Parts: sequence; C-alpha cells; structure tokens
Amino acid sequence: MEEAKMGDVATIRAVLSILQWWGFNVTVIIMNKWIFQVAILFSPFLCSLSTIRAYRQERKKLEFKFPLIVSCVHFICSSIGAYIAIKILKMKPLIEVAPEDRWKRIFPMSFVFCINIVLGNVSLRYIPVSFMQTIKSFTPATTVILQWLVWRKYFDWRIWASLVPIVGGIMLTSITELSFNMFGFCAAMVGCLATSTKTILAESLLHGYKFDSINTVYYMAPFATMILSVPAIVLEGSGVINWLYTYDSIVPALIIITTSGVLAFCLNFSIFYVIHSTTAVTFNVAGNLKVAVAVLVSWMIFRNPIPAMNACGCGITLIGCTFYGYVRHLISQQVVNPSPRTPRSRMEMLPLVGDKQEKN
Repeated sequence: MEEAKMGDVATIRAVLSILQWWGFNVTVIIMNKWIFQVAILFSPFLCSLSTIRAYRQERKKLEFKFPLIVSCVHFICSSIGAYIAIKILKMKPLIEVAPEDRWKRIFPMSFVFCINIVLGNVSLRYIPVSFMQTIKSFTPATTVILQWLVWRKYFDWRIWASLVPIVGGIMLTSITELSFNMFGFCAAMVGCLATSTKTILAESLLHGYKFDSINTVYYMAPFATMILSVPAIVLEGSGVINWLYTYDSIVPALIIITTSGVLAFCLNFSIFYVIHSTTAVTFNVAGNLKVAVAVLVSWMIFRNPIPAMNACGCGITLIGCTFYGYVRHLISQQVVNPSPRTPRSRMEMLPLVGDKQEKN
C-alpha cells in the first residue's frame, strides 16, 4: 500500500516537473519573440487602468531588436540566480572546480553556450517560433554527424535510420514555410551546431565532474556575460541609446526584458527537477511534446500561418526525434545488459549525449 502511494507521489511529481518545464520554456520563447517583434505592453501589474485602455485601442510594439543585449540580460540574471540558489539559499551544493579547469574546460563550453543562446535569439527576430522550434529539433542529427565527421565515431545503423525522418521533416518544413527567411534559418541551423558542439565538449571537457544544470549555469553564465558584453556594447550600444530616447514607455519595457532574463534562469532551474524526476524515455518524449506545445501556443498568440504540409513536416520531425531517443535508449540498455552476441565495441555506436539531454 505504501509502495503504491510512493509511486503515485513520484508520478505526480514527474508530471508537475514536466508541466513547469514546459511553462518556463514556452514563456521564455514567446516573451523573446514578443520583445523582438510584436510585444504588447499590456499587463495589469505593470500599467494603470488608463494605460491598459490606451493599449487596447492601439497595439504598441516594443521594437527592442537587440538580440545581443537581450542575451546579455539573460546571462546576468542567470549568474545572479545561480549564485543565490547555491551560495545563499543552499538549494544545491557547489561543485568545486579548480581555477585552471575553469579556463581550460568551462570557458570553451561557455563560448559555445554563448553562441547558441545568441543565435537562438537572432533567429527569433526573423522567423516564426514554430519554424525555429522545428529547426532546433535538428540537433540530434547535427550531433551524430559532427561526431562521425570530426571524431570518426561509429554508430549503429538504427541511429542513422532515425535521422531520416528528422532531416526529411526539416526539409519539408523549410520548403513550405511561408515566412521563410534565409538569415533566420541559417542562424537557427548554426545554433543547432553550437548546441551539438556544447554537448560533445561537455562529454570530454567535464569528464570527472558530475555537473547539474544549476552548477552549469553558475560557472558558464558569468563567462558568457564576459564574452558577450563587449560585442553587445560595440554593435548594439548606440541602437539601445536611441531606443531609450525615442521609446515612450521605457520602465514597463525594461521590466519585460528583465523578466525574460529571470524566466530564462528559472528554465534552467526547472530542467534540474525534470532530469531528477523522470526517466530518460519520458524526458525525451516530454521534450518533443514541448516543441509541439510551443508551436501551438505561438500560433495562438502570433497567428502566423502554418500550412498543412508545414505542420506535417514539423510532425515528422518530432516523430523522428522520438524514434531517435527510443533507439538510443535501446542501445544503451544493450550496453548495460549485454547479450552474448553484443559486440564489445557497442559503446562506440552510441552518440556522445547523455540519456537525459537538456533541451532549451
């Protein structure tokens, strides 16, 4: 009886962790798109009743088209949030890293991590959320291809077969996307490469350190802020100053931008609970369903047209990602419990990604 209750509690905890992960992820994506394109300053918490009525009569665009600055705000908020969570609230013990390892191991990952976040925000400026999320699902393919080309890793044929629907779905979605933008598409694709590179570097550079998502943010976010601050000031500083002088409602706008940074940290924090509350297969399926939820919510808010063939391509991609996760899980189980016919080189057939891959 007690075991049944414990099982029910674990199930409820897993469902709640997945729901809050979805909530933070979708909210961050929608808010960033809102900031770059059509943010409406309409909030009963930020505006008076007269202001709300005025915004109801006229759509106010935020027009804060500075993805580097927004990314810097995210990194600063994440640095502060991780420090509070570890040093002050003691919610997670700090993993000690030697000073030389911080520069040799964590700094290269922070650089790639910075590129990944920036390119994600840049792509949101030019392409719809639905298209951007579909392209991000291409990450498993880029991870396998990079390891095969650069590191000469060998993979089971089932891994390659699972990539076929992913690649096919991306191609179909790209061809049928009505709001296709080459710059935004390239930014999202290079972002996938950056995500894959970060995952591969994590396997090699963080060997010996059992990092969780909070400690990862604690060490990488300050480095990312340092890396991005100079380019952000040089390339977008003058534009931000002009925006401050020309925009009418600066305070509510800055609150929205800062809130997106706080939620970005909460997203990393939520990933920690999902990883520790679910199985590898559940995490993979939930991650793919999260993309579908983000696409649906973005369509409901922005009403960007999604043709039937475009939706079909997105569905094929998500099915391929789910199949990829299932195949990877099967192969990992064969490694853990090898049969007499299992080759000793089976480990080389696995991609260098963890069973529970963090998807942002």
